[in-house]
Amino acid sequence: MRKTRRRIPKRSARRRQRDVLCDVMLSARQCETWLTLDELAKLTHYPPASISAQLRHLRKPQFGAFLVEKRPRTVGTVLRGEDFGTIWEYRLKRAIRRKRVDRRSRRAARRLSAQTSAN
Repeated sequence: MRKTRRRIPKRSARRRQRDVLCDVMLSARQCETWLTLDELAKLTHYPPASISAQLRHLRKPQFGAFLVEKRPRTVGTVLRGEDFGTIWEYRLKRAIRRKRVDRRSRRAARRLSAQTSAN
């Protein structure tokens, strides 16, 4: 009698909350739309506090070094009782990647430019 091998089901790769939020924010950027934490929560089904934390992470170099723009939303209507306070809206922008230059290479560049100007 032959042994049957059990197949181990492969885990499907779940997208991280940060990746989902990044995609939503970049697509909103293409439409030139600013989104509040509440609107992002309704779109992504994640809590606003968690979205705020992920926006902070997106600013970090290891997560893309995105530029997160923030501005107060101008409201032309009377607000309900629970909506008092400033409502902030956010937009994500890809940051320009700059080459990091350490101190040693800066000194070497200065010496080289000083030598060429002296000659």
